[in-house]
Amino acid sequence: MQDSAKVYNKLLLSIYDLYVLTFSNRFVWKCPSSRILEFYDLNISNNHLDVGVGTGYFLDKCRFHETPEIAILDLNANSLAATAQRIKRYHPKSYQADIMQPLAMELPKFDSIAINYLLHCLPGNFFEKEIVFKNLVPLLNPHGVLFGSTILGDQSKTNGLGKKLLNIYNAKGIFGNTQDNLADLKQVLARNFQSYSVYEIGAVALFTARI
Repeated sequence: MQDSAKVYNKLLLSIYDLYVLTFSNRFVWKCPSSRILEFYDLNISNNHLDVGVGTGYFLDKCRFHETPEIAILDLNANSLAATAQRIKRYHPKSYQADIMQPLAMELPKFDSIAINYLLHCLPGNFFEKEIVFKNLVPLLNPHGVLFGSTILGDQSKTNGLGKKLLNIYNAKGIFGNTQDNLADLKQVLARNFQSYSVYEIGAVALFTARI
């Protein structure tokens, strides 16, 4: 299992919302979680796949127009269990898999797929992470949208604490975003989708893409 996935043990998951979503997003990465939640509300459908689920915070808080069908996919069993419990009212279907490898199980197609705060945890540059998009495109309905957010490796986008954390997280393998930049992300999206949009809030890139 990748180091970035191993770190999501039960202890970290218990403080994740406070440390990452409340403190780090606002004061370190300069992209408050409220902005990401708005992004979810704009793009999520009632037939949704969430990849790299964390604690399930955004699935729990976002607005659905009717009772949704939700699938969750993650390499880490702890994250899957925590998210499934948190959104148990939606009866989510859980899939444990490494999204950087060909998916061995059969999954249906979805109207929306989210990869929120996933790419910066994966090793390599965006061209090496491109396999994530290639694995997910076949699961997207023609009218559907893939959306997500990722912390870029550009240290000029954050403050002194952010620079220190980027160095520490990358050294420990928790992050793999040293080479991640906006131009490469746009190029990878253009190679895999008919249309896309990207914008930045602080150190975070938010993107949507359609086939």
